[in-house]
Amino acid sequence: MQPYVSSDQNLREFSLRAVLIGLVLAVVLGAANAYLGLKAGMTIAATYPAAVISMALIKLMKGTILEENMGRTVGSIGESVAAGAIFTIPAFVISGIWPKFFSAANYLTSTAIMFVGGTLGIMFVALLRRVMVEDAELPYPESVAAAEIHKAGAKGGGGTKILFTAMGVGAAIQALVQVQLFSSFWQEFVYFKENAFTLIGKGKAALAKGGIYLTAPGISPAYMGVGYIIGPKLGALNFAGGILAWGLMVPLIIYFIAPYAMPAEATKADWFALSAAVWKFIVRPIAIGGMLVGAGYTLFRMRKSLTTGLARSVSDVKKAAAGEGSIDRVNQDLPFTWVLMGIVGAAVATFLITWQVFHLTFMVSVVAALVMVIVGFFFSAISGYLVGIMGSSNNPISGLTLSALVVTAIIMVALGVKGQAGVAAVLGVAAIACVATAVAGEMLQDLKVGYILGGTPWRMQVGDILGVGLAAAVLFLPLMILHEGDIKKVGEAQIVQLEKQNIKSVTYGEQTYTIEQLRQLPADQKKVVMQLDAGFGSPNIPAPQAGLMAMLSKGIVEGKMAWPLIIVGMLMGFAFILMQVRSPMLVSVGMYLPLGTTFAIFLGGCVKGIVDMIAEKRGLNEAQKVRVENTGVLVSAGLIAGEALVGLAFAALTFFEVKYTIFADPARITFLVSLAILVAIGIYLVRLPLAHAGEADEPAPPSANF
Repeated sequence: MQPYVSSDQNLREFSLRAVLIGLVLAVVLGAANAYLGLKAGMTIAATYPAAVISMALIKLMKGTILEENMGRTVGSIGESVAAGAIFTIPAFVISGIWPKFFSAANYLTSTAIMFVGGTLGIMFVALLRRVMVEDAELPYPESVAAAEIHKAGAKGGGGTKILFTAMGVGAAIQALVQVQLFSSFWQEFVYFKENAFTLIGKGKAALAKGGIYLTAPGISPAYMGVGYIIGPKLGALNFAGGILAWGLMVPLIIYFIAPYAMPAEATKADWFALSAAVWKFIVRPIAIGGMLVGAGYTLFRMRKSLTTGLARSVSDVKKAAAGEGSIDRVNQDLPFTWVLMGIVGAAVATFLITWQVFHLTFMVSVVAALVMVIVGFFFSAISGYLVGIMGSSNNPISGLTLSALVVTAIIMVALGVKGQAGVAAVLGVAAIACVATAVAGEMLQDLKVGYILGGTPWRMQVGDILGVGLAAAVLFLPLMILHEGDIKKVGEAQIVQLEKQNIKSVTYGEQTYTIEQLRQLPADQKKVVMQLDAGFGSPNIPAPQAGLMAMLSKGIVEGKMAWPLIIVGMLMGFAFILMQVRSPMLVSVGMYLPLGTTFAIFLGGCVKGIVDMIAEKRGLNEAQKVRVENTGVLVSAGLIAGEALVGLAFAALTFFEVKYTIFADPARITFLVSLAILVAIGIYLVRLPLAHAGEADEPAPPSANF
């Protein structure tokens, strides 16, 4: 294959402006994906928006296409670091290992985990790149689409305007939600004054009052964008999980326990609390069992690809060590000795983390480091192979991480590791492997783009090391802001309620706190004292994958897993497989997420279905459908990025205790305004892609669907 820029051409590539643009994008897109992943349990591939933004900025500076390639490469790596981080770092809080999230030690530990994992993934990719990128059997669909973006940009294109406009729309709507110009959701509890049902228990009738909790979907351009990207079928599966949780399991469980758990004078707040407790402590563990089976089933369905990937990885290392292949500019990777030094350095860093930070014994720490390298290498190879087939958006990172965690936990238990130190070590090793796996997949995807355009591999690899380093140093901060900002926001709302009820103090344990003392408490202590359902693992920041990792690590190492509920969930997941449900994992994630989130994602999927129906009705040809698809994905990515960045900004305002609420109590009429906004977002997602269908005789670009 002849690259777009031949090997003998010497265009500017590794320039300061390209690297700086990439580093900024790595932080911005990484933070946006951290926000989305913690809230919705999903991330979006950053290659496409990074390509558009880097192309736009560098074209303004009269830069080269290889500089655009460098900016995109460095910019997209932040998303993969974020994916690895959000799947694992919050698990330290959810599992109770870190009672206080923000501390210098926790920051350094998180940064080390992300940097070591990211660097390790890049080192593995340097070994695997030559054979995997040049393999004609691996289509790399997203890489081809990203390369075409750069090529089209060289000839002029309007993708930049579409992306930034959509980002502005998403940002504006989220800002209005945050200042409560209209309510982000509407809820009402319809409480029946008459006895709603009769239960028979212990030989006598027990009467209970019932109710219905009505809620509208949150006004979220990001969630609707996610729904649009995954489409109507997957969006429906995700929402089906929400219906199972809130339409079947929660009401059914409450039906049987309400006569014993609720007093006759129970208030609306009591019913809300009972419903939330049932969902959190009963339904969610069941969902985790389903997620466990779903992840295993995903890997099982890919068993042929995984086996092939493992076999290829061994042969690729042999070829790389032997120095096979050409050494012209477009085939120059990092020197083999540098790669080995990087791998050894990562292993030593893992040893030091498990030995000095998690306080394991010397020999156990050595074994943990070896396990991390072996597991990380094979899963990185598998990740790269799967990306080559399906693209990074469909890469089952959570399933691969889950497998790494289970393997690590079993080995740690076999070595006699117990208690919190064992749980911390398992999570730490799994986190490093997770980041390495995510970075390896994204890096191979970017290297394929570079292979098509004529980029220099070693320069891209060095650029990604810089991107990983900056992302690792910075991404702890948005995690902290989201976690503590949510605690402060929920805590302040509860304090306001206490003041309205004229309650002057709260007692926790043997200590009594005044209202003013509650306000001054650090976030994590405030969460404990006020017993807030906030921060990581709460309805506002569910962090589903991290919750799964926390429960599994504690369950295996400490024997504290709620096995009856987990087994019920596993049986449910197995039933989904027997029913040939397309994605049991997605249904289970829907059960784990708040219903408003899954409904908003479902609405986005419905909008995508409407677009497809209109495209068919208008008789659009394949080329026009591809343009509609690409524009829709670009608009969705813009909505997601816009809301995520504004959401982070307002979380920061809450974190720094800056008052910004304009309307503290929106009127009921705003429910209709909220619905109007949702309809407007839907119309925007329908009209704009269809308006860019183009003429029937225009050639079709590659599909950028991810």
